[in-house]
Amino acid sequence: QVQLVESGGGSVQVGGSLRLACTGSEYSTTCMAWFRQAPGKEREGVASIDAWSIPGYADFVKGRFSISRDNARNTLYLQMNNLKPEDTAMYYCARALGYRCTISDVGDFDKWGQGTQVTVSS
Repeated sequence: QVQLVESGGGSVQVGGSLRLACTGSEYSTTCMAWFRQAPGKEREGVASIDAWSIPGYADFVKGRFSISRDNARNTLYLQMNNLKPEDTAMYYCARALGYRCTISDVGDFDKWGQGTQVTVSS
């Protein structure tokens, strides 16, 4: 049973943009976040947004990515601009247990999507 579903991934060239979306039965008004995992690397946090829509970002995406949420549509978004080859990864959305969360602790999250692939080519 699919609980969170990501969409919007694809292949773009360096400097391009993509907008990811996440929705599903497990979407919640608690804190939610985006993570990513590249082949051979550990999963890393990208951005979070708490229950009051206050965002937090990993340093490597600040100024390029923007996280937002639309609770009326049960949807989480990640706008990704000025994409770089090192942004290539599978991107996952996740639901936190609480109203605040930190992307440095995967233990904060209890529900995960299956991921959407983002590939950036030069």
